This record gives sequence, structure tokens and C-alpha cells, in this order.
Amino acid sequence: MRIWTTLGIIAGAIVAQPAAAQNVDATKPETVVAALRHAGYRAVLTKDNSGDPLVKSGAAGVDFSVYFYNCTDNKACKTVQFHAGFVKKGVTLDTINKWNATHRFARGYLDDEKDPRIEMDVDLDDGGLSGALFKANLATWDSLLGEFQKAIDF
Repeated sequence: MRIWTTLGIIAGAIVAQPAAAQNVDATKPETVVAALRHAGYRAVLTKDNSGDPLVKSGAAGVDFSVYFYNCTDNKACKTVQFHAGFVKKGVTLDTINKWNATHRFARGYLDDEKDPRIEMDVDLDDGGLSGALFKANLATWDSLLGEFQKAIDF
């Protein structure tokens, strides 16, 4: 009898895990939304121009997007990319190159209109990341986004 009680308690604990304890998985865009919200960010799930999932959010005083990549039929995605763009003329390629040379994990570039952009890829393949590791990646993104804004004087 005692073993059934113990198994029932364990099963209940597994089922009752909070969203933050569940893996953040690109095949389940709602887990990305839940993780962002759990970390205190706004998050709205929508779709990009090709129909893949897209999350709109914001940090460091600017809007950013989370794009989903390596999708099959607009679902079963494997990776995400945090992306922010700025309408800011006068940022030089030298400024972007210096920033890239001194920062890991994200990359900056100038788009076709010479406006600065920053991106950071996160691999959520093979079961995703723990909520804690995703939150750590999010903190890295937030920090790099702020540093990029300083570098481009935004």
C-alpha cells in the first residue's frame, strides 16, 4: 500500500511541474512564450511572412522578435533566433566590427539600408532547453542587446 501512495505522490509531482520547470522547445512555441512571460517579458505569439511561428517581445527598452527556424510545414521547428533592428543612420561598419570582435554569442550587422541589427541564435533541438538554461540565454540576450545599443549610440 505504501508503495502505491509513494508512486501517486511522485506522479502528482511530475504532472504538477510549473511551466518554468518544463523544457523550452521550438516544436512547442507556447513554451517559448511561457518562458519569456515567466522571466517577466511580454510575449505575443504570431506568425512570420512564411507562416512560421514568431514571438514579439521587448527588452532593454526596445522591441525584439524571436524567429523560429528549421521548421517543417510551419511547425516542428528546431532553433530560434532573437533579433532586434534599429532605425539609426550613421552607424559605421567599423563600429559593428569592433562590437562583434569583443562580444560572444550575438552578432551585429548593418542591413541593406545601413541600419544596425543584432541577432542571437539558440538551439532548441532534441528536446529543448531547461527553463533555467533558457532564462540564462535570455539574460545573455538582454545584456548583449543593452551593450549593442550603447555601441551604436541608440
